[in-house]
Amino acid sequence: MGTIRMARPLGRIRAYARFMGAAFAFNLKATLEYRVNFVLQFFGMLLNNAAFAAFWMVLIERTGAVGGYGFSDVMLVWAFVSTSFGLAHIVFGNVRHLGRIVMEGGLDVYLLQPKDVWVNVLSSRTIVSAWGDFAYGFIVLALTSGTDLQRFALFAALAVPGALIFAATFAAAESLAFFMGNSSAVSSALTEFMLSFSLYPEGIYGPGMRWALYSIVPSGFVAFMPLRVFKSLDWGLVPVLCLVAAVYVGLSYGLFRLGLGRYESGNRMDARV
Repeated sequence: MGTIRMARPLGRIRAYARFMGAAFAFNLKATLEYRVNFVLQFFGMLLNNAAFAAFWMVLIERTGAVGGYGFSDVMLVWAFVSTSFGLAHIVFGNVRHLGRIVMEGGLDVYLLQPKDVWVNVLSSRTIVSAWGDFAYGFIVLALTSGTDLQRFALFAALAVPGALIFAATFAAAESLAFFMGNSSAVSSALTEFMLSFSLYPEGIYGPGMRWALYSIVPSGFVAFMPLRVFKSLDWGLVPVLCLVAAVYVGLSYGLFRLGLGRYESGNRMDARV
């Protein structure tokens, strides 16, 4: 009996992994149908991110280390944030549209599907420009740390929980639409706070601020802690970050399910294949 009970959750995990893989493949195929648009957005995001690197290069050359971070440290933080942010929006492209979908009654379409509503709605879209963010992190890594395979593997492993934390945090903010109606101001503010706090050296924040960076606005888990793990090549802390990501995902999912009980149908007749 114990073996059967263990097999059922594992079977569900595999089923959802296959579902998300199929959704990703479909979204990617749809994106590549418009190759010119994809290329323009991809390289446009790379150029946008490169402007950030140029700013920090000039600043650190003139002032020296900022908050204990040299130029390579700042670039590695940016690399983690960029790749994690990009991966979150490639796989869970609807994560910052969830509030609008709730307000417009768009969940009706997903409630008719056999898969979990939260997973289904978040993974049913991909963001084209996010591919530029995703690739930029690896480009920065190659320029700052070389092409050592162990470092690339560790970087990729650390980017996954970072992406889950990004997705979970944004989804939780968007889920406030169930309770507040239009929650766009709150979700937009949280998005800006998380990105802004993640892109500056941890040392510039005082003790009173740092607790927030490891709780409400979890920038510490997507930028600063991954940097420390990466610099020490400590694979043992990767499962810790994965556990932290699982906690944020669980809390975000719980908030969504709580809000779903308050959802009012929009009486939409759409069909999703």
